[in-house]
Amino acid sequence: MKAFVFPGQGSQFPGMCKDLYDAHEEAREMCQAADRLLGFSLTDVMFEGSADDLKQTKVTQPAVFLHSVVSQRLMTIEKPDMVAGHSLGEFSALVACGVLRFEDALLLVSARAQAMQAACEQNPGTMAAVLGLEDEKVVEICKVQTGGVVVAANFNCPGQVVISGDFEAVEAACVAMKEAGARRALRLPVGGAFHSPLMASAAEDLKAAILKTEFRKPFCPIYQNVSAKAETEPEIIRENLLKQLTAPVRWTQSVQNMIADGATEFYEFGPGDVLKGLIRKINPEAIVG
Repeated sequence: MKAFVFPGQGSQFPGMCKDLYDAHEEAREMCQAADRLLGFSLTDVMFEGSADDLKQTKVTQPAVFLHSVVSQRLMTIEKPDMVAGHSLGEFSALVACGVLRFEDALLLVSARAQAMQAACEQNPGTMAAVLGLEDEKVVEICKVQTGGVVVAANFNCPGQVVISGDFEAVEAACVAMKEAGARRALRLPVGGAFHSPLMASAAEDLKAAILKTEFRKPFCPIYQNVSAKAETEPEIIRENLLKQLTAPVRWTQSVQNMIADGATEFYEFGPGDVLKGLIRKINPEAIVG
């Protein structure tokens, strides 16, 4: 069975999607539609902007989303049997399985980016990667930290968990992780405490947009970040998406559940190939294309 997966923020690069735009009429039509919908030339920044230009919140998330959806649309591989996306990538996955229209998903991604930027300014925070500790140990250490918010935010693969929260609480947790035997615990160059309670205002800001958007029944299951389970009911999918900004990304569990449910081949669509590496670490026997 085939699984399509989609990356999140951080996979962008200067010149992204330009080769597809130059070679395919459908890609040009989708990119031009995105520029019209967003009210600015996203593609100019994608094609000609610097790495710093692409770090702008209003640019990064729509750019990764657009590249991912265009890449998937142009592939000749048969329809997937299941889909999943890492954080922002969940919106690309929702388009791929038919839950969201491309245009609706793009507007939600844009609204998400702006809401997250506002939340970062309102509640500053950070994230850190913890390598070499079991998931349960990372969660346990986060729970006993005092003096601020710190939670496990991304379960990326066995031995790789990202934590998120207040600056001081994250720093203290990193020290505790190293004392507990972590190989590394280091701050990441991110602009906020994503997938933590500090994103509550962003979730609230995005709620109205999600509630007024049509969610259709998917033609195949989507394994969502919040539940890591196969979901097919539009209202459950909507509810899980509402929770996504403040809940952890259960990527390890999602991939494990997809494999348990029959996935044998994984195809990553979008800039970069980060998810391919994570999937190989989760299950070395998985075929990754």
